[in-house]
Amino acid sequence: MANWEGKTRGGSFGYLFFIGLIKYIGIRAAYVFLAFVVVYFIPFAPKATACTWRYARKTLKQSRLKSIGLLFRNYYRLGQTLIDKIAINSGLTDKYEFKFEHYQEFLDVLNSQQGVIMMGGHIGNWEIGAPFFGDYGKNINIVMYDAEYQKIKDIVEKNTANRNYKIIPVNNDTLTHVFQISEALNNHEYVCFQGDRYVNADKLLAATFMGREAKFPAGPFLLASRLKVPVVFYFAMREKPMTYHFRFTLAQPVSRTRGSKPEQALLEQYVTNFEHILTEYPEQWFNYYEFWKENEN
Repeated sequence: MANWEGKTRGGSFGYLFFIGLIKYIGIRAAYVFLAFVVVYFIPFAPKATACTWRYARKTLKQSRLKSIGLLFRNYYRLGQTLIDKIAINSGLTDKYEFKFEHYQEFLDVLNSQQGVIMMGGHIGNWEIGAPFFGDYGKNINIVMYDAEYQKIKDIVEKNTANRNYKIIPVNNDTLTHVFQISEALNNHEYVCFQGDRYVNADKLLAATFMGREAKFPAGPFLLASRLKVPVVFYFAMREKPMTYHFRFTLAQPVSRTRGSKPEQALLEQYVTNFEHILTEYPEQWFNYYEFWKENEN
């Protein structure tokens, strides 16, 4: 299986170009130009395109015509989420509408004076919710692989407002991130994981996902099940027009049984929630590598 390499697509010029469009012409102008960028990406990002094509054909069982449409919508939605992230972090929040599901239950968990683990995935615009958590935002720690190009991250940060959350970078050569995660939870802060990508192929859990066996990173589920802190599944999905729908689901407590380990039980809950979201928004999963077994026919 071809593993994800921990890098986000895109070049520094592209980011600067869209930042300029948003600032001087407007968000909708950036959306219009995005359509031309998508047409470019379909043939010139062959690996990502091939993965999305197989996802449409083998997993979603779509026809060739519908698969072509999903390819375009997938890249377009990815571009929109990046544009929206820049716009909202630049202070243009009033241009958007926001809907919340189980929001009070979510806030009750955050107010429980204990560490909280939030789990999402590379679907929708997961990171965009941080500005709406208000004072809670300063206690949010997002765990992410630090293999993204530093130059691009610097450009985005210089051209947008300061983020109100913290980053815990993952480096597989050290265990620094493990201590940072433990410290944050001990301080009653909130640690956010993406549960649908992995870099280390030696530490995985398996589950049936969308009807096919798939591998997931073991770390987040092991940690969440052993530390006995509340776990919330969180997704922020883009809807028309310029609306985001935030979904929060509190995970049920897990324990070891004769037939299942606690981390596996937690993974099963995550998969169930993820499948539900993916069924509603199939074009918003931005996971550009071979997620399922490549030896399947």
